Amino acid sequence: MSEMPETFDLVGVGIGPSNLSLAALTSGEPGLSTVFVDHKDRFEWHPGLMLPDAQMQVHFLKDLVTPVDPTNPFSFLAFQVDTKRLYRLLVTGRSKVPRREFEQYCQWAVAGLDNLRFGVRAENVEWDGGSFVVHTSDGLLQARNIVVGTGLAPRLPHSMRGHDPERVFHTDQLLRRPRDFAGKRVAVVGGGQSGAEVVNYLLGGEERRPEQILWGTRRTNLLPLDDSPFVDELYLPDYSHHFYGLPEHEREEIVQRLRLTSDGISIPLLEDLYRRLYDLDLLEGRERSCRILLDHTLEDLEETAEGLVITWRPARGGEPVREAVDVVICATGYEHAMPDLLLGLKDRLAISDGLPVVRPDFSLQWDGPAEHRIFVQNAARREYGVADPNLSLLAWRSAVITNSLLGRRRYDTGSVSTALDWAPPGPQEADDAPAELALNTGR
Repeated sequence: MSEMPETFDLVGVGIGPSNLSLAALTSGEPGLSTVFVDHKDRFEWHPGLMLPDAQMQVHFLKDLVTPVDPTNPFSFLAFQVDTKRLYRLLVTGRSKVPRREFEQYCQWAVAGLDNLRFGVRAENVEWDGGSFVVHTSDGLLQARNIVVGTGLAPRLPHSMRGHDPERVFHTDQLLRRPRDFAGKRVAVVGGGQSGAEVVNYLLGGEERRPEQILWGTRRTNLLPLDDSPFVDELYLPDYSHHFYGLPEHEREEIVQRLRLTSDGISIPLLEDLYRRLYDLDLLEGRERSCRILLDHTLEDLEETAEGLVITWRPARGGEPVREAVDVVICATGYEHAMPDLLLGLKDRLAISDGLPVVRPDFSLQWDGPAEHRIFVQNAARREYGVADPNLSLLAWRSAVITNSLLGRRRYDTGSVSTALDWAPPGPQEADDAPAELALNTGR
């Protein structure tokens, strides 16, 4: 006789910051059983791009829990106190910490949570008529609800696919194996934060510095991240509510218009890069060791006797630029795709433009019982706008999901104080409780 599967109120697939936040908010919640699995054997956060000087682009208080539950034992400040470094952090005057420190914080939280299982691969999810059955490498898990937080997939331009992965690769793979760039010709594709970090890294050490860097972007310049005060209110819950209520045909245009609020380059990095190029060009006599192509679109990559010949087409007319290089690094971002483990449920999901439809509580619209939900993390940019893939509303999104699971307002996820008015207001999330229901945000 086969062993009965373990049963949980929620099974989470993937343990990145999003599901780690949800694990922290639901841990110890009376009457709510949760477990989260990940195929990796330990917590890692973008290890291929964990560059030594990489900095966070959001305030350290926008952590796993603080914006919705500041007394939660898994806050960033609790981590600072526990590791006896809070006073020194305050002396630095930083509001944004190194990316390595955020990873250390997440690993610290992992060590304190008992609802996480690493080294367990989720292979498939089925609906058996009464619950979800999650097939894993460690057996079956039965779930009343599931949440998928497997992250985004690296996006490679079509012309970059099918080449030797040692010579043509996404930034996600940069540090996953030893690489030698010294004396080589390197092309970097993409003018956002990742592209700038990679170029700064390549230029930053004599032992790894390429002979020549060709950095190309479709953008009209190396444009800065806009995190000015009023713009930053796009990353408050109120704007996400408002955005959700907009007509669908308007949302993508707005997302593109606001891209530099999340996809621009941080100003300290731009300043560091410019100074580094000044020193190399004018003090060390290595003039134009980094050539920057603006307003150029990547068109083709072919393998020849000269090496990899990359072709860029200028946006404003003129002759294409063709250069032979040895390595191509694609800083071309990430994209959402339907996770393979949900393919068995695809016919039961509402699909629009190839993507599942996300409801206000971050669950997918499907034809099954309403009390059994398929939640998604970092997969609702179309519905919730530029803030969804950003860490700023990490805790808020997890709180919305927690409220939906509990069927009551465990956390306050409604309007907050803002300087701007978004009108007409979007709908409040489906888990808003009746007015007479007491709100409890203590631990």
